[in-house]
Amino acid sequence: MRAALRFLAGAVAGLLIVLLLGAAPAQAAGYRYWSFWRWSDGGWVYQQQGPAVHVPADGEVEGWRFAVSPDGGRQAARPGPAGDFAALCAGTPAEAGRKRVAVVLDFGGPADAPAHETPPEPRTACAVVPTRAGSAEVLATVAPPLRYDGSGLLCAIAGYPRTGCGEQLGGAARPTGTAIPSAGTGPADATGSTAAGASPGAAGPVLGVGAGLALVLAVAAGARWQSRRRR
Repeated sequence: MRAALRFLAGAVAGLLIVLLLGAAPAQAAGYRYWSFWRWSDGGWVYQQQGPAVHVPADGEVEGWRFAVSPDGGRQAARPGPAGDFAALCAGTPAEAGRKRVAVVLDFGGPADAPAHETPPEPRTACAVVPTRAGSAEVLATVAPPLRYDGSGLLCAIAGYPRTGCGEQLGGAARPTGTAIPSAGTGPADATGSTAAGASPGAAGPVLGVGAGLALVLAVAAGARWQSRRRR
């Protein structure tokens, strides 16, 4: 009887290990959306504030990139062009009482584009706006028309894309040639911040482990009952 119980205990332990190894995290969902960046120290940095909140300073460079990216802003694709303010605003004279903000727009590649749409070529602009203007106003000055959804999420810049808004593509991989990433335009934040948190579908493996543990407990209880009957 003791040998049988030891065998049963080993089988239960093996089952538990298999269940735990099989509980791999679900693949992160992909979303198609505009991400928001700022140029700092020679590179693009994830923008922590959305365009409706952030107020850029005179001489700042803001970047936008449309791409299929995982859920979570820091994993989104950065704009391709560099953000050299001196070059981007060289032909735009300063005005008293106003500020200049350079803008880089990267519409992504064919792998990022919705069906039946062709991404425009990247473009740059130099906005001259009131000193208190926020990033949303800067963008509206240089890249109309903008399109927002009912919750305030930025869906399109310069009319691109024509339809859709932060749609989930489910487990989509990062398009070839993209870098790592603003919190200005993700699929879940009405202010434009990229969504963060657990990936959709992550509860699946947890349920599997729970069911496995329930099975292990049931087998162990049955073995204990059998052992008492035989005494």
